[in-house]
Amino acid sequence: MVLFSAASILLVLAMSSIVEANTCPKECSCDGRKLTVTCVGKNLTEIPQTIDERCNILRVKEGAFRSLGRLVSLNLAYNKIDVLYQESFDGLSALKELQLDHNRVEEIRPGAFTQLGFLNMLALTHNQLVYIPNMAFQGLQNIKWLRLSRNSLNNLAPEAFTGLFTLSRLSLDHNELQFFPTQTMSRLPEVTRLDMSHNPMTYLGEESVSMVKLTHLYLDHMSLQDLSDQALSRAPLLSHLDLSHNQLRYLEPLKGPYELKSLNLTGNPLYCNCFMRPLREWARVRNVKLLGACVGPPHLSQEPLQSVAPLDLRCRSRGEVLKEEFELEPTESAPPTAKPKQKGKCPENCDCDVEAQHATCEDRGHTKVPRGFPAKTQMLDLRSNHFHHLPANSFPGTSQVVSLHLEFCKIHEIEGGAFRGMKSLFYLYLSENDMTSLDPGAFSGAPKLNYLHLEGNRLLQFPGSALALLPSLFVLHLERNAISKLEPAGLLSSKTPKLRELYLTNNTITSVAKGSLDSAFLGTLHLDSNQLKDIPTHALSRAANLEELNLSQNSIRYVGPSAFQPISQSLKRLYMDQMGVEKMSLDALRGLGPGLKALTVRGNQLTELPDLSPLTGLEVVDLKENPLLCDCALLPLRRWMEKLKFEVIATCGQPFEIRGQKVRDVPVFKSCTESVSPPDEKVVTAPRPPKVKKPKANVSKVSGVKARPAKPKAKLPKPTKKKPQRKPVAPKVTKNQKTL
Repeated sequence: MVLFSAASILLVLAMSSIVEANTCPKECSCDGRKLTVTCVGKNLTEIPQTIDERCNILRVKEGAFRSLGRLVSLNLAYNKIDVLYQESFDGLSALKELQLDHNRVEEIRPGAFTQLGFLNMLALTHNQLVYIPNMAFQGLQNIKWLRLSRNSLNNLAPEAFTGLFTLSRLSLDHNELQFFPTQTMSRLPEVTRLDMSHNPMTYLGEESVSMVKLTHLYLDHMSLQDLSDQALSRAPLLSHLDLSHNQLRYLEPLKGPYELKSLNLTGNPLYCNCFMRPLREWARVRNVKLLGACVGPPHLSQEPLQSVAPLDLRCRSRGEVLKEEFELEPTESAPPTAKPKQKGKCPENCDCDVEAQHATCEDRGHTKVPRGFPAKTQMLDLRSNHFHHLPANSFPGTSQVVSLHLEFCKIHEIEGGAFRGMKSLFYLYLSENDMTSLDPGAFSGAPKLNYLHLEGNRLLQFPGSALALLPSLFVLHLERNAISKLEPAGLLSSKTPKLRELYLTNNTITSVAKGSLDSAFLGTLHLDSNQLKDIPTHALSRAANLEELNLSQNSIRYVGPSAFQPISQSLKRLYMDQMGVEKMSLDALRGLGPGLKALTVRGNQLTELPDLSPLTGLEVVDLKENPLLCDCALLPLRRWMEKLKFEVIATCGQPFEIRGQKVRDVPVFKSCTESVSPPDEKVVTAPRPPKVKKPKANVSKVSGVKARPAKPKAKLPKPTKKKPQRKPVAPKVTKNQKTL
């Protein structure tokens, strides 16, 4: 490991083996009692070979490397580090490679990498990461390769990789991701190589991959059973796609990746009949190399797909095809699913893959939960059956199941103890069923449950009593139910103290009781598409770490002053689209500052907006479809938009002659700037200082204040409405002149 040449170097390592074996480097001194090795002032350029770099380090304290400003490479692999703290790597301003493989890292604190601006490669493989929070890698301004392989990742926050504008290679293989993290990946504009292999994904939907510069995508050794023909339509430069060793039986021609040169389908149970002909024709026309072999029909078995002529991919008749496939299925299925059946037990009318530790009975018409799955099964898919009722002890012998799918099973009742014995259950999908309530003991016996999906049921109340048995619950989906209110106080803090994400979209919520959302851990709250009339400010008074709030599609006509003050220090994303908002108080966003990253108020009835200049950290702004009144009063907004590094689209709704034009294009603001300079002493500007008063740093930007003389022409009543007593106050004018 390269260090640096310097007049004075202090190297202290806990090395009992060195001292005991009398192999102390000649440049250093070793203390057998304190078990340390010290090398000072020796102009070392690398760690001496006799020193073992595996130091059993448990923690890297803040500022541990502050004296190593010229260090280029640091290897901390094979230690026992479990948390990366905020200032652990401060001082390593020249570092280019950081290896943290084979540790026990399970948490990355905010700001852990902010001082590593020159880092090119960060390796975090073989750790215990389960979740990557927003902005986890902030500060890595020159990162090229991020290695997160062989962790236990099952969730990536939407902004997990935000700010990694130079990242070109990302490794996420050998994790527990069940869905492609579309939103998270779209934040990576420069990534060309992405490895997602060995994750338990079963489906890739439309526009799942939205990465404009991606050229190599590895999705091999997963559980893919289907792939939308438009899954890659937003990856235009993709040239190499690896889908090998999945469970794909057919594949439609792909739309969108026009640069595709290689498609690897090796190890899939491809049945080469007429349904594969479009893909073969598409590959021939587009000159795409197909890798993989047919498993049937018999005359094409083991034939390389690339060598099969399109005309040989034919179906003689529908009846013959169905008969042939039915007869061949037990003997000609793909190796990943056929071999395990011979190795272990499996319930009737189900498929068990012992090697992949997956079992499925999807859509087999079962009315009772099958029993007798292999003991090491980790993913159990029972969706689209007809269980109706889950009695106690419904899943014996499934203690190692991590993910259980029960969607579309017409379940209307779950008895207490139904999941008893499922001590490893981490994901539970009960979406799209018919439940109106939950037994208080429904989830007993599943203490490790972190992700619970209850969307698409008919629940009438927040199931707090049932959730009290889930101390580790992290994400809760309750979208599309019939919940009308949130109460009583302490709903989250007492029932689900570790809940991080709560989704209540599309219920019938009309009120949120004060204290019902009290939680020191809640980070994401979706209340969109409900029936709220006001911003639930009081209910958020103790949600001190809330980062994302979605209130879109409620009927909130007015946003009052300090509406988000209780969460102003933590809030990063605020969505208020299509609420019918007619007016926002000038102080509606009071308290919000550089921490806010996204603000959307699309599709409302706003004619004016509060001052947005304090929101200097914004990365996403949506002001579309608001009938803004484009007169000189809107000049501060126009000037704020011009200073942004990204485009914000806002259109004029009034006056009539400029309706529909972009705020940045209308000429009305030119007259505002022209009329502002001569009459410096006009008192007409006095009513506006309250807007300038808040951000003191902007007082010098007098252009925003001077624009007001034109205001009386278009909107004379406004000054009288807003504190006319301010008009004669001289100190304000004096203050502005002083600043100038």
